[in-house]
Order: sequence, then structure tokens, then C-alpha cells
Amino acid sequence: MQQPGDAFPAFSLPDQDGTIRTPRSFAGKWLVAYFYPKDNTSGCTLEAQTFAARFADFSGKNAVILGVSPDSIKCHAGFAARHSLPFILLSDPEHALLEACGVWQKKKMAGREYMGVVRTTMLVDPRGTVRAVWPKVKVPGHADGVLNELARLMESGAGG
Repeated sequence: MQQPGDAFPAFSLPDQDGTIRTPRSFAGKWLVAYFYPKDNTSGCTLEAQTFAARFADFSGKNAVILGVSPDSIKCHAGFAARHSLPFILLSDPEHALLEACGVWQKKKMAGREYMGVVRTTMLVDPRGTVRAVWPKVKVPGHADGVLNELARLMESGAGG
């Protein structure tokens, strides 16, 4: 899994509108890349809603929120519309970015092993360096914690 100080991996993925996004799409911005398992599930919906509720606060700090999952463009489009999500959802069905970031891992549920996304958030500075990582995220209060860390890093001059 990516760690603070690592370069965030290059990517070229479509968003919920089919627009191809790359790191250049966000030049000069902080990135809040949150990786989640599946659209329209209870935990993932709650996480998206909490980031959406703080969208203006993140935008005011020159930060772009990117939700990333293996779901299709069509699924993302419906999810974003259904919940009025104001941020970008990247579709990664081939797991390119998910694997590069180390969040596509073996998981266990009810005694069954399978590969899936470990709910993780990475805060990336405008130069493309990972500044903070939250593995195995618990949703309640998480968006606030990320926003607080972003404010702390900006005040310290990190990544600027």
C-alpha cells in the first residue's frame, strides 16, 4: 500500500461521465483519493454522502475529491445522480490504480476469501506526493479527519 512520501501512481481512468482523467487533470490541486468497494452499498453510500457534505470545504482548500472503485462508468453515473454527488468518481474495472495503490487485496467474509477493495483514503499534495493514508477506513467522522489533516498540512507548508 502507498505510504506518506510515495509518489502517487500515474493513471488514466474514465469518470462517471466517460471523461478520461489523469493526474494532469488535477495539476496544482490537492487530491483526496478515496477507494471504496461498491456503489450503492450502505457503507459506500454513507462515505460518499459524508464527502459530499464537506465538498465546499475541500474545494475551498484547493482539493479535489476522487472516489475510485471497480464499478462501471454507467454504475458510477447512476450512483452520482441518485445521491447528488458533486465530485468525480473514477471507474477502475481492471484494477490498475487500485492495484498500484495497494488497495486491491485479499479479503475474508463469512469464511470465504476473495479479492476486493480495502476502504482506504490517500491525501496527495499538488506535486503528486502522498502525504497521508487512512487504511481500513471507518466511515463515521472520516471526511472531517481528512479535512483536518489537509488543513494541518497546508498550514505547515507541506506540498505547497
